[in-house]
Amino acid sequence: MRLCRTFIYSILTTLALAGCSKDEDRGPVYLEVNKNNISGKWELVKWNGEPLAEGTFMEIEFVRNDETFTMSQNFDSFQDIPHTVTGRYSLSTDVERGAVIDGVYDHDAGFWSHRYVISGLTSDSMVWTAYDSPDFTNEFRRAATNQ
Repeated sequence: MRLCRTFIYSILTTLALAGCSKDEDRGPVYLEVNKNNISGKWELVKWNGEPLAEGTFMEIEFVRNDETFTMSQNFDSFQDIPHTVTGRYSLSTDVERGAVIDGVYDHDAGFWSHRYVISGLTSDSMVWTAYDSPDFTNEFRRAATNQ
């Protein structure tokens, strides 16, 4: 009986200690790049590898069902009057580079200036690297939702 009790105690102790490990210890959980995992609102936090200038912002929201986006930014407008554009995006897979996103703006504004390879996608962040210019990287953070 005592051996059984000791065995059960050691199992419970092991399970309790295993349950105490932190998720950070395992590193980030990377997600597959697909319409579902990128849907929602994202904030640009680094442009061309550098933090954005104070007062500058860009947000993009992806709608997975109809492959549309809405982008609001003040890069090319007065800082207190953001410029909002809409359009369509598409995802494809490059055998060598992975997931690639590109887009076209509505209202004859044309294509995005680059196609981007998406990497490091987690539930909270992702990195875009210009397909034609690997030194040009942008980092996004998932925007907080007001629920």
